[in-house]
Amino acid sequence: MRIKMNPIAELDGDEMTRVLWGWIKEELLEPFVELNTEYYDLGLPNRDETGDAVTVQAAEAIRRLGVGVKCATITPNAQRMEEYHLHSQWKSPNATIRAVLDGTVFRTPILTGRIKPYVQGWAKPITIARHAYGDIYKAVEMKIPGPGKAELVFTGENGEQRQEIFTFKGSGILQGMHNRDDSIENFARACFGYALSRGEDLWFSAKDTISKTYDGNFRDIFQRVYDQEYKSAFAEKGISYFYTLIDDAVARVIRSNGGFIWATKNYDGDVMSDMVSTAFGSLAMMTSVLVSPDGCYEYEAAHGTVTRHYYRYQAGETTSTNPVATIFAWSGALRRRGELDGNGELSAFADRLEKATLDTIEAGVMTADLSALCADADVRKADTKAFLKAIRERLET
Repeated sequence: MRIKMNPIAELDGDEMTRVLWGWIKEELLEPFVELNTEYYDLGLPNRDETGDAVTVQAAEAIRRLGVGVKCATITPNAQRMEEYHLHSQWKSPNATIRAVLDGTVFRTPILTGRIKPYVQGWAKPITIARHAYGDIYKAVEMKIPGPGKAELVFTGENGEQRQEIFTFKGSGILQGMHNRDDSIENFARACFGYALSRGEDLWFSAKDTISKTYDGNFRDIFQRVYDQEYKSAFAEKGISYFYTLIDDAVARVIRSNGGFIWATKNYDGDVMSDMVSTAFGSLAMMTSVLVSPDGCYEYEAAHGTVTRHYYRYQAGETTSTNPVATIFAWSGALRRRGELDGNGELSAFADRLEKATLDTIEAGVMTADLSALCADADVRKADTKAFLKAIRERLET
């Protein structure tokens, strides 16, 4: 008998990951679970047809249902606009969903004994928590044509504040960034709450020695929220929080053995999550969870749509595309749904699905990308469908 469940938001995506999405559901989910989802097609053609309204609808569904699972999607550039005959270069769906939910992104590598991290001391996962608002992603930029004075101007209810930025003697460039205290506070609370749920230490890094006001504000808000709301809970849990400069944090991370959460500002998290995933072995082995301040969770793979494999798939070729992070997106969403509803059977299935996936790799059956990272001799490189079937065999037994 298949496991029953309450609904989650299902956000379909693009290219090879869209193909994997269907195969995973067919092979690993539907035979065991009565999947109950609200389906939203975030494939680029449908986003274009709906004027990207479907992305906002999907984000609102995650907020309403509390749990969502998302396939990788394309953020179009000029080349993609021509390829897909788009009406516009639509914004990143992830950025839109983050803005609607005001969420924080947590990215954690999936570890297997078959793949050794490039940093030999890393024995436990390092989770990157990325503030998903503001900084250069919401920046205003300007090309300066020639000599003149640039000023930072704020016009408030009680008058105007002005500060000179730079006096140009020739052409140049200018950029203005912003952030909001309430968004930083929500980011801090999401990080502290996630650390408590995982029982792991939390680090936060910025560069307040250089950016004394902007980064200093992040530092101060984190410390205030910790002292007032989380310090006693951290002590009871036996975990710690500390702030350090980002360059010091990088050195500490490299020397560590892992097993902690590293909170970063938006751009820092964008860079460091790729660094951590690559150093652990593969971006295809990294989960991504968006957590909103009101406790909504959206799960997805950290990687993109695997365009190169999709073109080969369209040409009729068999591919060995790694589905592990997408499988773990589904398992994470199902586990969270089970936890919220007290549905232990559903949560237990999510655990079994992850174990069957990792046990398959440990048994030496893996996709081409992992086999290239594995130095063991007893490895069988499998195409995607064969890999999924091997996982299903373990699930059934």
